[in-house]
Amino acid sequence: MAFQILLNFFIAVVWMFMSSSMSATTFIVGYLIGLILIIMMRRFFKTRLYIWRAWAALKLTLLFFKELTLSNISVLLLVIRPKLNIHPAIFAMPTDLEHDWEITLLSSLITLTPGTIVVHVSDDQRTLYIHAIDVDDVEEAIDSIKNSFEKAIKEVSRP
Repeated sequence: MAFQILLNFFIAVVWMFMSSSMSATTFIVGYLIGLILIIMMRRFFKTRLYIWRAWAALKLTLLFFKELTLSNISVLLLVIRPKLNIHPAIFAMPTDLEHDWEITLLSSLITLTPGTIVVHVSDDQRTLYIHAIDVDDVEEAIDSIKNSFEKAIKEVSRP
C-alpha cells in the first residue's frame, strides 16, 4: 500500500515537472493521472489498491460519527427520563482481530462512544470486557459491535 501511494505521488511530481508548472492544480491533475495508471496496472500489485483502503477508512470514520451521534442521543434520553430504568452490564466480547493496533482501535472506538467502555482486554487479546450503561440483550450488543466496528476495521486492515 505504501508503495502505491509513493508511486502515485512520484507520478504527480513528474507530471508537475513535465508541465513546467508548480501549482496545486497541476499536482492534483498529475495525482489523478497517476491514480488512473495505477488502477490500469492493478494486476501487477500483490495487495489491493490503496484507494479501496482509503475508502474503507473513510467509511469507518463516518460509521464512528454515526454511532457517536446515536449513542449520545440514547444516553441523553436515559439521563432526562424521570425514572432511571437502566440495565448496566459487563460482558465479554470475543474478537477476531489479530493485530495490536486493530484491537486498540476497536477498544478506543467502543470507549469513545458514550454509554460503553472497554474495561479490560484479555491476556491472549481475544476477548474484550465491555461495560455498557444500558443493555437489554447482551448477544444483540455483541452482534452490533461485531457487525459495525469490527467489520469496518477488518475492511481497512485486511489485504
